[in-house]
Amino acid sequence: MQFKPAHPEITLRSIEPQDMPSLLAMYGSTRKQEMDQLPEWTSAMKLAFITSQFEAQHNHYQKNYIGADFWVICQNNVAIGRLYFHENFQGRGMRIIDITLLPPYRNRGIGSGIINDLIKLADQRERGLSIHVESFNPAKDLYTRLGFKKISETNGVYHLMEWKNTI
Repeated sequence: MQFKPAHPEITLRSIEPQDMPSLLAMYGSTRKQEMDQLPEWTSAMKLAFITSQFEAQHNHYQKNYIGADFWVICQNNVAIGRLYFHENFQGRGMRIIDITLLPPYRNRGIGSGIINDLIKLADQRERGLSIHVESFNPAKDLYTRLGFKKISETNGVYHLMEWKNTI
């Protein structure tokens, strides 16, 4: 699928095998709070756990989201995040599988800009746009501000949120 963020400094490119260390760091940055709660774990133990979880997630996404786009988000050609997106998820709508930015690039309007661009795309195609978000993820508030509504919950942790064209 062709999708280009409106922000002139932000580009997307397909992930490649050499991106795996960067993608691991991006994933690890989302688990830092959890790892900080485990002071008895050594750095090596934390890295081994994060690596195994990242590999399991990556393999799950690759296996279960056939036809999805797996992109590295770049700013001025520097990898700053990842966007995994399915344009026709289960024939029902568009799905943001995952969007992650490295900590220095969060809260700078980059993620919300990309999500707004995806909302515009969904609107143009008269499709819904959904994402799963953990209940404790601060981005949940961003999705709510952008018009996403919680439509279901799994295991008390994962909220399925959806944006729908209301016209």
